[in-house]
Amino acid sequence: MVQAFYTDGLVVIQNAIPTALTNALLAEVSQRADLQQAGVGRGGQSLLDQQIRRDKTVWLDGSTAAQQDYMALLDQLQQAVNQRCFLGLTHYECHFAHYQAGDFYQKHLDAFVGRSNRRLTTVCYLNDSPDGGHLRVYNEQDQWLADVAPQAGMLVVFESERFPHEVLPAAADRYSIAGWFRIDSPVL
Repeated sequence: MVQAFYTDGLVVIQNAIPTALTNALLAEVSQRADLQQAGVGRGGQSLLDQQIRRDKTVWLDGSTAAQQDYMALLDQLQQAVNQRCFLGLTHYECHFAHYQAGDFYQKHLDAFVGRSNRRLTTVCYLNDSPDGGHLRVYNEQDQWLADVAPQAGMLVVFESERFPHEVLPAAADRYSIAGWFRIDSPVL
């Protein structure tokens, strides 16, 4: 897996997350009442704009066994990527995301202007959504590269500054964990 990432900058891993853990995370997020409309931008510059983004999110804080197990898996990935790719990744942060039917997120990069602290983006799908909510990825020339259909347990990893991407409108509930490997401390 790390070799594929090192070569291409984008990798899709089927069944990366064990089924029992995927199911536990899905059960947790689908029961949470604290998901909030997601904004665009960072910190005090964050805005709610439903023409750009319509999902609801809540940050993972390691407060449940399922969250801790997920973070441990991503810590292993961080170590492997650092050993092979020498990225110097220091931190991982992530949030649950829920897209209801019709929700989307327009094309964007995950790196903030003037800040190159987000190095790798991860998307972990918690349920199947074959008829919508696909992750559409573009190459550096802004040409369509791939559409990734959500499949429970799948993990997508790509370079945050290199691949513009969007979430196409969901046809039904789509649950995922979006995360970022960083080279500095967390900014929540």
